[in-house]
Amino acid sequence: MNATPPAAEPLPSPQPRTEDGRTLLVKVFGKDRPGITAGLFTTLAGFGVDVIDIEQMVTRGRITLCVLVTPPAGGEPGAEGALRATVHRWAEDLKLQAEIISGTGDNRPRREGRSHVTVLGHPLTASAVSALTARITSAGGNIDRVFRLAKYPVTAVELAVSGVATDELRAELALEAATQRVDIAVVQAGLQRRAKRLVVMDVDSTLIQDEVIELFAAHAGCEEEVAAVTAAAMRGELDFAESLRARVALLAGLDASVTEKVRAEVRLTPGARTLTRTLQRLGFQVAIVSGGFTQVTDHLVELLGLDFAAANTLEVVDGKFTGRVTGEIVDRAGKARWLARFAEQAKVPLEQTVAIGDGANDLDMLNAAGLGVAFNAKPVVREAAHTAVNFPFLDTVLYLLGITREEIEAADLLHGTPTE
Repeated sequence: MNATPPAAEPLPSPQPRTEDGRTLLVKVFGKDRPGITAGLFTTLAGFGVDVIDIEQMVTRGRITLCVLVTPPAGGEPGAEGALRATVHRWAEDLKLQAEIISGTGDNRPRREGRSHVTVLGHPLTASAVSALTARITSAGGNIDRVFRLAKYPVTAVELAVSGVATDELRAELALEAATQRVDIAVVQAGLQRRAKRLVVMDVDSTLIQDEVIELFAAHAGCEEEVAAVTAAAMRGELDFAESLRARVALLAGLDASVTEKVRAEVRLTPGARTLTRTLQRLGFQVAIVSGGFTQVTDHLVELLGLDFAAANTLEVVDGKFTGRVTGEIVDRAGKARWLARFAEQAKVPLEQTVAIGDGANDLDMLNAAGLGVAFNAKPVVREAAHTAVNFPFLDTVLYLLGITREEIEAADLLHGTPTE
């Protein structure tokens, strides 16, 4: 008979060991160099203090190091004064500035309603940051921490915000982001953000720069007719399935051997290789779902080592395209269905998926995913998606997941892969 294990007792909340809860905030700032952090803690160790909190940042070669500690052990008269004098002498020897502030307790806990706000700008202006941070304040939020994710090809910063619900904050910042011409993503904080393990991308004008059917149409001599129908469908003015059949019908009689030429003409979006490579190194599974054709997506799966793919298939009879597609049509609703199927195969809950697309036929998929990213999308898609990226670099999506440019480049260097 299995005994029920006893419930784990909650760990006591850490408290400063002094009766009055007094603490000292030690701040050091100046020109950065190796050994500053180690030197400060060696100095503090001589007074038997306990460390409660540490924060350090370096900006343009200038370090700011903050350490929250208990007063010296034993509470002997003069011990705190001796600590202050010793820290100041150590700092002066290194041509640093030091400040020691008395107080009580630890940092206040972050309030309920916690979000990560990622801001992308090229450039990121002071006026844009001013407007966005003012919006956060007016919504009742507090900025607890700011961290730079990338300095190129765009400037990307992440803000940890508390005190306002994620959905409310997203709505509040969306309008301001459009006004300031920056991209912004607001996602709920917590472990779930780090657990997204499936990314599903549209292909045409997302993973690649081209519309595949237009490449086929160029060889069939009907490129202008197909392009006009494609544009209307992407704007949401036409039913996708109907427009697909109309465009494919124009390819009737085209020799299927042209597929090899089309594959060679396909251009990956800048950052596509870096995005897929980095996601795979992090353990994500990567899929594509396309209103285009398996004649091209099969090649992309092999080229990029993708995990899943779904697309339409051009029917071929006697070596020529018939002007029809076979099997289940991958349209707007179909993309959402394939997202769910891929998630099931990958054993990933839908709320832990990311979907990326640019057209109206991607909207159901973007809304069904845990995070839907409109990439260089049409206005109707930008307005409906969770977030939008309007820069021509697909790997900027990594910043929305909290991945820094330095981490991407370090992984590429380790594996001997050139970063795009």
